[in-house]
Amino acid sequence: MKQILLILLMVAGVSTLSAQDTLSLSKAAFLEKVNINNQQARIAEKQAAMAQANYQQSNALFLPKVTASYTAMTTNNPLMAFGSKLNQEILTQQDFNPALLNDPDNVENYATEIMVLQPLLNLDGVYGRTAAKIQKEAYQLKAERTKEYLQFEATKQYMQLQLAYKAVEVLERAELTVNEAVRMTTDYYDQGLVQKADVLDVMVRANEVKSQLNYARSNVQNASDQILTLMGQEPGSYVLKPEGQPPLVYTSESYPVILPQNRKDLLAMDKAVDGYQNVLMSSKMKFVPRINAFGSFQIYDNQPLGFDANGYIMGAKLSWDIFSGYANVAKTTKARLEMEKATLEQEEYQLKQQAELSRANRLLTDAAHKIELSQVALEQASESFKIRKDRFEEGLEKTVDLLSAESQKYQKELQLQQAIFEYNFTKEYLHFLTRE
Repeated sequence: MKQILLILLMVAGVSTLSAQDTLSLSKAAFLEKVNINNQQARIAEKQAAMAQANYQQSNALFLPKVTASYTAMTTNNPLMAFGSKLNQEILTQQDFNPALLNDPDNVENYATEIMVLQPLLNLDGVYGRTAAKIQKEAYQLKAERTKEYLQFEATKQYMQLQLAYKAVEVLERAELTVNEAVRMTTDYYDQGLVQKADVLDVMVRANEVKSQLNYARSNVQNASDQILTLMGQEPGSYVLKPEGQPPLVYTSESYPVILPQNRKDLLAMDKAVDGYQNVLMSSKMKFVPRINAFGSFQIYDNQPLGFDANGYIMGAKLSWDIFSGYANVAKTTKARLEMEKATLEQEEYQLKQQAELSRANRLLTDAAHKIELSQVALEQASESFKIRKDRFEEGLEKTVDLLSAESQKYQKELQLQQAIFEYNFTKEYLHFLTRE
């Protein structure tokens, strides 16, 4: 009795583990986890954040640069020694003695300086800042489009999981049917109504269905692994099951045939071209003079941390790179070529996306026709199987014909589910292609 109880407890434990290993997952929860945990989405967000940081760097074009320094030195250099004493405001008449001027004693100097640089006119920087802003906006659009793609890919994977479970369901019914055929054929053989070959044919078919069912169950695990990967989790951790197990359904819809220009990836490419145009203008503006203001406040003493003497400098500087060894010319040429390249890539991308939209619309029409034909074929195969089964039970049909009809029926059912999946997937793809 104790052994029986122990066995029952072990079986119950295995059943509990199996239930824990299979998790029910709703589509909404899945899509939310993909948005939060998917590595591609997080990488796209980091790229957008990097572009934002790059744009913030361009604030230096308008804001002052403030630096502070403290310098301690000792020198007997005639010029430096005289200048240090002059800055410290401790020169005396004796310091003008030629002998001391030419061969001074060591002089210590401690200097504190605060310097401010204020840009006033830097046209190349203005266009560079605009280019950085456009790049930031382009990466934000790219990140949003990446999330849209991940939503599309996640929906596809969820539908594939549904299809995998549907295939298992169909093949489990096929297994029940073929097992019943094995039982009936074996009974007929025992009664001398069929040949041994008929029994073997049915058993071969039963093994085929069992093999297909095992393959279908492996596809469930494969689809689960794909979904776990999209959610940023370890593949093989669980077997996932679509919540509610909704059947694959077919509803007819139509979509635009013209590519929307407000699609985020197309807008990002527009901004990329605009960004290269501003980079080109920034390169051209390097030939224009720059104006910057500067100022500094200094404190000098011959003792550490002393602050006896001070002075300041204020001014403005106009600088002009008249010739830089063709470096600016080459940079301008490169910027122009990059802009032209970006324009060509934009045109090519739009043409490809328009062609893809047209192809997807044709695929939707083809998938709808495929569903209609598959529905008719399934009805015909089901009716043929029913007739042959009735005739077989009356001894009027060959076993091989019954098996052929049974195989064809379930094959047509799987084909119908595959056709519905293709139609619904194409709809999701068209929604992705036309999403603004």
